[in-house]
Amino acid sequence: MTTLNQIADVLLPTPWADFRLLAFEGSRADRNSKEVETALALVLGDIHKTPPLVRIHSQCTTGEIFHSLRCDCHDQLHLALRVISEQGAGVIVYEHQEGRGIGLMEKLRAYQLQDQGLDTVEANLHLGHPVDLRNYALCVEVLRFLKIRSLQLMTNNPDKIAAVRSSGIEIARRVNAEVPGNPHSDNYLAAKRDKMGHLSSTTTGLLDVGAHPGRATSSSTAGHGTVGPDVAPFNFARFSNR
Repeated sequence: MTTLNQIADVLLPTPWADFRLLAFEGSRADRNSKEVETALALVLGDIHKTPPLVRIHSQCTTGEIFHSLRCDCHDQLHLALRVISEQGAGVIVYEHQEGRGIGLMEKLRAYQLQDQGLDTVEANLHLGHPVDLRNYALCVEVLRFLKIRSLQLMTNNPDKIAAVRSSGIEIARRVNAEVPGNPHSDNYLAAKRDKMGHLSSTTTGLLDVGAHPGRATSSSTAGHGTVGPDVAPFNFARFSNR
């Protein structure tokens, strides 16, 4: 159980649209420490008329600030911003869990190991970390705060799908979050797909979230969200002069 406190609600004008930016702090009852977690919610339009498009996105300093080509984080975030602005309604929940939860410094240590030939999964394990340390409890509480009971989830990550479903929030549709790779990110994207079970535009059928992470399978179980259609990649050249 996460205790959620809203800290601020401000206007955030962007090249795509004018969002509401809500800031939250939360503390988890399952932790002995008094560590406070933070998350942001970018909200656009009427998110209750129909199931809104929602992206749960993890902080990535290297990708989002420096436009690193080692990962797909920058392009996935901009994809969500563009598609939500085109639809006129939606939410991005931005979680501060850098490096799949291990923090920036440890992520850079993992990058060092990747430069020596390990993939992203092997590097985390070599450093003594889980493959993915993130917890989505705070993100789910933000969605509950926004009174979202059904949504279209933009993700390829089966862990995010499982976290939303286990909260009781309905996933009306899964929208593909795949973006084009490049020679610097190809190994990273392959490891996420092959070792962590991340979905892709070629995934067919319905996702069985009961599968072990990294072993997502297709299922015909009624009620599971369908694989959504592909959406075009974001062209950031449009805003390159800003």
